[in-house]
Amino acid sequence: MTNMQIKDITKNSIINTFEEVLKTLSLKEKDVISKRVWLYSEKETLQNIWNSFSPSITRERVRQIEDAWIKKIWRIIKATTLVGIQEFTKKLLEEEWWLLTRDKLINKIIKWYNLDENINSSIIETIIQSDFDIVKSKPKLWTRTYFYLPKISKKTIDLVYKEAISILKKKKDVMEKINLFEMVKINLKKPELKNSFIDNVLESYEDIVFWEETLIWLEKWKILNPKTLKDKAVYILRKEKIPMHFVSIANNISKINDEKVKVNTVHNELIRNQEFVLVWRWIYALKDWGIYKPGTVLDVIVDILKKNKDPMTTEEIVNKVLKVRKVKNTTIYMNLQNKSIISRVWRNYYALKDSL
Repeated sequence: MTNMQIKDITKNSIINTFEEVLKTLSLKEKDVISKRVWLYSEKETLQNIWNSFSPSITRERVRQIEDAWIKKIWRIIKATTLVGIQEFTKKLLEEEWWLLTRDKLINKIIKWYNLDENINSSIIETIIQSDFDIVKSKPKLWTRTYFYLPKISKKTIDLVYKEAISILKKKKDVMEKINLFEMVKINLKKPELKNSFIDNVLESYEDIVFWEETLIWLEKWKILNPKTLKDKAVYILRKEKIPMHFVSIANNISKINDEKVKVNTVHNELIRNQEFVLVWRWIYALKDWGIYKPGTVLDVIVDILKKNKDPMTTEEIVNKVLKVRKVKNTTIYMNLQNKSIISRVWRNYYALKDSL
């Protein structure tokens, strides 16, 4: 695209040229489109436009007028500077993304042409939509409007979304975006799909949530939209995937809150909620990881001896305890000396007292 083309497209030139295009329409067509893109007033719904006619026309008829008008002005726009917006859109879709949500696409156009951010975005949307080489998604509940190239079938878009949802439901946890994208390509046997394309497909659906540019999850999961301190602590531990000191958890919560939270308040939440396990002094993990056991070190030793049934050596007990708790070996040795619960059967072998 030449510098002259960029210079020719300004906020005023877009509005003025668009008004000239409207003059090619019938009075009814011009009236409907002007209201739909709020050219001279606020944008109106199909319902309001429908009721404004006498006799009134149906909602579907309003849509038909819009579609017919868009087909009618395609050749007219090709002869104006507005064609630059269409060409830039196709360049974006062809070279980088293949698919973009309406808002992301219009923001890129505004930035490229250095337009006033308050420009009527509905006019830009209509200009893009009038190009037969660009496809606009149909209105659908919980789906954001998006544009894509005809080379990408709607079936492929739907398959990417459904496969991503299936993977997330099976995982039942937050995922790294890059890992999800690779699994989608493998499962669909479509290695040619771009990660940026998958990213933008999923961004078009409101039941999928992105976090901190790298993580992805389902909107209905409470952990994706943490509100309470407990939920935020769970989110932090899921994100880091390792046991953490309560002070570190509090500091991380402060970052996502953009305001300081009291360390002691966070610690109290970790102590009183069964979702968390104290795995070492002031270090916590998530119970549902299934690795770390709640309770004291003695409780863990008792559980290990109960499951094993036969007497165990000190080394065997230490190894099993360290798999579920981060403690010093000396702490384990000291708890083995609790003669009211544990008996030393013979040299270096221990069992529960009530099992003998």
